Amino acid sequence: MSQAEIGLIGLGVMGANLALNIAEKGHRIAVFNRTVETTRKFHADSGDLKSRIVPCETIEEFVAAIRPPRPIIIMIKAGEAVDQQMEALKPYLARGDIMIDAGNANFRDTMRRFGVLKDTGLTFIGMGVSGGEEGARHGPSIMVGGTEESYARVEEVLTSIAAKYDGEPCVAWLGENGAGHFVKTIHNGIEYADMQMIAEIYGILRDGLKMTAEEIGEVFGTWNRGRLNSYLIEITEKVLKATDPLTGNPMVDMILDKAGQKGTGKWSAIEAQTMGVPATGIEAAVAARSISSMKEEREAAERILGLPPVGEFQVADKAAFITDLENALLAAKIGAYAQGFSVMAAASKEFGWNLPMPTIARIWRAGCIIRSQFLDEITSAFTKAPDAANLIVTPAFAAMVKETDGALRRIVSAAVLGGLPVPALASALGYFDSYRRGRGTANVIQAQRDFFGAHGFDRIDGADSHHGPWGSGLNG
Repeated sequence: MSQAEIGLIGLGVMGANLALNIAEKGHRIAVFNRTVETTRKFHADSGDLKSRIVPCETIEEFVAAIRPPRPIIIMIKAGEAVDQQMEALKPYLARGDIMIDAGNANFRDTMRRFGVLKDTGLTFIGMGVSGGEEGARHGPSIMVGGTEESYARVEEVLTSIAAKYDGEPCVAWLGENGAGHFVKTIHNGIEYADMQMIAEIYGILRDGLKMTAEEIGEVFGTWNRGRLNSYLIEITEKVLKATDPLTGNPMVDMILDKAGQKGTGKWSAIEAQTMGVPATGIEAAVAARSISSMKEEREAAERILGLPPVGEFQVADKAAFITDLENALLAAKIGAYAQGFSVMAAASKEFGWNLPMPTIARIWRAGCIIRSQFLDEITSAFTKAPDAANLIVTPAFAAMVKETDGALRRIVSAAVLGGLPVPALASALGYFDSYRRGRGTANVIQAQRDFFGAHGFDRIDGADSHHGPWGSGLNG
């Protein structure tokens, strides 16, 4: 019997779906799971794909079943478990074999693993996979970091299983070592911001306009047929229209308002801060999830402080206000994407990756969670201006920001006056207002820093005098 083209370790939901996807696309795949019974059941349940799946019950059998140089996808919980699995594999591997971490890894762990394998003859791929369970089974967006040689070994398989946009596979080699996992991290950071902004718009419709979940779902459905067309808007309509089978109430109204997080949003915010790139939408979204988890504290605070005494949420023209909400969300989403791409541009320089921004936008057009209509426009913008300082100063997006930021300003103002929290939407407005203002207020900060710490400053006239006449206030 012929050897498998590729191997996969970890038959949880994501791993199992990815393995079925690979087999369905005509590739022979060897599979292994720490629990033998899981491997046996997966193979037994694989139906017509059974003949292309080689179930293995030991690591030695598994490695022997794959054609050298052996690409092995590791699809298990990120962190120490990956290191342990790599160590278990090493004794059975040969020069040129490739271990592929397809989990939500911290890119710094990926870079460390490349270093560990540097002189062993083995190599590594850090592979970001987006699209959730459905994407893994039928076509994810795939972001690859590693050597071009190792990518060439798996390119045919990955191209066949990736999501397709107008026939173009949503997979690409993005650079050395941690490039793929870094891009996936920023994808997830943008996802955090996008979801938070959607939730804030939902809050305005629910608590401001007193609309039902069904009515709000209709609004999102209408938006999904326009410029906001995207996966997250699409599923928002669906979750808002779903009914709880236990109570008959809207499902969303029965869900506790405590959001979970697995770390990628936080990593995005941390890396943005480390590189000195503002990513305020991502930061606001991460903070909002943290506040959401403090359910008991929030309830206690409401009892003590009460809600803001702002009276009724007044809207003179409901239809016009909902149009403003649509445009405000579009503006805020542009801000989140712009920030994410700026972080990637900074990382590309810092780590020498030469990340291809138009390619990243292209492979996000299908399969991934943040896929949306205007990723086509982002692709076009970065293709025309690959060295643009920021997405929002490219001609197409500058025009969109000018068109929509008035609506964003009105919506944030209405929410603040109505006592409704909109941290991510407000952060987008603050980002636009700060970024577009040539003369800001940091001169006062520089004066303060020089006053108490003699840190010095640059002058607008370029004179060679870098301290103020603060006298005895220095170091006070």
